[in-house]
Amino acid sequence: MKEPVYKRVLLKLSGEALSGPEGFGIHQETIDRIAEEIRKINDMGVETAIVVGGGNFWRGRTGKGMDRATADYMGMTATVINALALQDALENAGVITRVQTAIEMRQIAEPYIRRRAIRHLEKKRVVIFAAGTGNPYFTTDTTAALRAAEIEADVILLAKNIDAVYDSDPKENPEAKKFDTLSYLEILKRELKVMDTTATSLCMDNKIPIKVFGLDEPGNIIRIILGENLGTYIY
Repeated sequence: MKEPVYKRVLLKLSGEALSGPEGFGIHQETIDRIAEEIRKINDMGVETAIVVGGGNFWRGRTGKGMDRATADYMGMTATVINALALQDALENAGVITRVQTAIEMRQIAEPYIRRRAIRHLEKKRVVIFAAGTGNPYFTTDTTAALRAAEIEADVILLAKNIDAVYDSDPKENPEAKKFDTLSYLEILKRELKVMDTTATSLCMDNKIPIKVFGLDEPGNIIRIILGENLGTYIY
């Protein structure tokens, strides 16, 4: 059997990834499938941290006319809902899991402490980082880049609802060009909507590679971990 090519990874899941075909809320079959894939890579010995978004419930920019900071804090609480649902699915699959939040919610999760998170990973526990960075005006993409740097992850696995990075939307343009590899600078110069500019710059400064791939195809997380050439590699 193939050996994993990564020792420690940070998996970035959008909130929409958990909503499945319904597009809103939590789709239990989808979240159970994702949990099962995470269980398998955990069994391979891969240390796995997860940053989850909240777009299946709320996005900060959705609150038109609302104070931006308030809208962003609402989005952070949405990520906590998703983190707890994912924790439940993982533990039902037999994976010991910890949720750490950037905003303290001691009754339901640990506060984010870098050294404690790393210790959990070393003990082969899956760690889910919720509530973003704890600050408004920052996305969960930026959270993923920040946490990956802090825990010294080998790679960010950026799970999308599309199988790679294209120069335009392939759903609207059938001739859209797919990229197998990209540099951070190319993303910034072309203004490709992979991650926001803050997150991309943070990855570039800390030399954290990113693997963009589609989550819709079952087994893709495992294929990426085993080194299969899927999606787009950003370096």
